Amino acid sequence: MGALTTALIAIAGVILGWITIEMACKPCLEKGREAIDQNLNPDYDPDEQHNIRTPLNPNPPQESDSFIPIKIV
Repeated sequence: MGALTTALIAIAGVILGWITIEMACKPCLEKGREAIDQNLNPDYDPDEQHNIRTPLNPNPPQESDSFIPIKIV
């Protein structure tokens, strides 16, 4: 009976320790799990977030009538 009690106390200690670590390190663990999920997802493409073909300046300034070129002599 003593061995069973010792085993149950040890298992309860491990479970409480695991819960404590999960609660204390939750933000770090969530970021790590998201990174692992992205790496294991075959449909994830990191290039979709940053499209290389988009222009650097999507709305270039238009030349207006008020623009007067200056001639340097």
